[in-house]
Amino acid sequence: MEFLDLHAAKGVRGEVRLPGSKSISNRVLLLAALASGETHVRDLLTADDTLCMLNALKALGVSISQTDENDYSVKGVGGRFPVRKADLFLGNAGTAYRPLTAVLSLMQGNYRLYGVPRMYERPIKDLVDALRQLGSDITYLGNDGFPPIAIKNSETWSDALVIRGEVSSQYLTSLLIASPLINKMLSIEVVGKIISQPYINLTLALMLRFGVEIEQEGLRHFVLHDGLKYESPGEIFVEGDASSASYFLAAGVIGGGPVRIEGVGRNSLQGDILFIKALEKMGAGVRQGDNWIEAQAPQSGSLRAINIDCNHIPDAAMTLAVVALFADGVTTLTNIASWRVKETDRISAMAIELRKLGATVDEGLDFLKITPSINKKITPHVHINTYDDHRMAMCFSLVSIGVPVRINNPACVSKTFPNYFEKFAEIAIY
Repeated sequence: MEFLDLHAAKGVRGEVRLPGSKSISNRVLLLAALASGETHVRDLLTADDTLCMLNALKALGVSISQTDENDYSVKGVGGRFPVRKADLFLGNAGTAYRPLTAVLSLMQGNYRLYGVPRMYERPIKDLVDALRQLGSDITYLGNDGFPPIAIKNSETWSDALVIRGEVSSQYLTSLLIASPLINKMLSIEVVGKIISQPYINLTLALMLRFGVEIEQEGLRHFVLHDGLKYESPGEIFVEGDASSASYFLAAGVIGGGPVRIEGVGRNSLQGDILFIKALEKMGAGVRQGDNWIEAQAPQSGSLRAINIDCNHIPDAAMTLAVVALFADGVTTLTNIASWRVKETDRISAMAIELRKLGATVDEGLDFLKITPSINKKITPHVHINTYDDHRMAMCFSLVSIGVPVRINNPACVSKTFPNYFEKFAEIAIY
């Protein structure tokens, strides 16, 4: 197994320019592809998940050209992909698989969507059930409720559907993005608890940039009026990734700092920007501007443990689990049930690896309770398994601010941040 040994850092300090947001990148690529007109996408994330979306869109007949290192020109198809039959490999990219499922099910064509084995363990039933309510013809090619799937030509659509909100916000996001394609009024009702709500707001804001405004009553009822179509805004910039920002901001808090991240700031569309509120609650020093955020250790020198509902920061909450190792007292992360259906079962994986480092960890269906070892003494030279999950690798790199640690399969960070460890090394002080 490949591994990376991280030496113990004495502290951290510096500046980091963030890669583009994965959530925004894949949404923008799909919206640009569906729109009328040409869209110049600036600062796109270059990573495995966006490559999956780019390759799929090209296979569907969308003309996409790279104009600079992280800039692309996308010539929209005006709502209908030219290619009506295709097999699409989407890796383990949920932000590509779920929206494309919805969009393609409202096309007149035949498609097969597949991926890596872990994707076949990530549920998609609620989305498929909702699309079947509309009239889509979708067949499971393996286990019921899970990818891979086949989509067949359908042409008659209903005008209302109901979807559950508690498993993944990507289901509702996918329906919203696809909704203009039915060319009629559509009502979407959401039942149950709604998780990761900021991601829904992000989707609605980006759809508006492409000319489609959805009428809504909170996040429970959405109405798309007839005649709305996506139109290119001409140019759109992708924000820096707020989830990726969490690792460097946490490093600044653990290792003294200050650490400044550039590419995202106080006006971010991303929910994970609320991670800084959690750091402040723990006593950290945080400053922010329009396009930057800076964090450093508490003036008291000691981090406070917190009890926090993580519904709004599902990805960045993983970073808090590692920060808890350096805090005084018991930290409890709640409302994290969605971790179970991510790249791995993140609740279980996080608990296993935190215990290796000397912590006492209680886990439940939707929570983690983390008690650091006595005197916050972290076990050195631990081998951290990453479960082919990019966020596990990046989170546990923070342990090296104090003790040496080995990260197994470090290449998994290529999913969203291929040069993460190089960037981390730039701010480490040895």
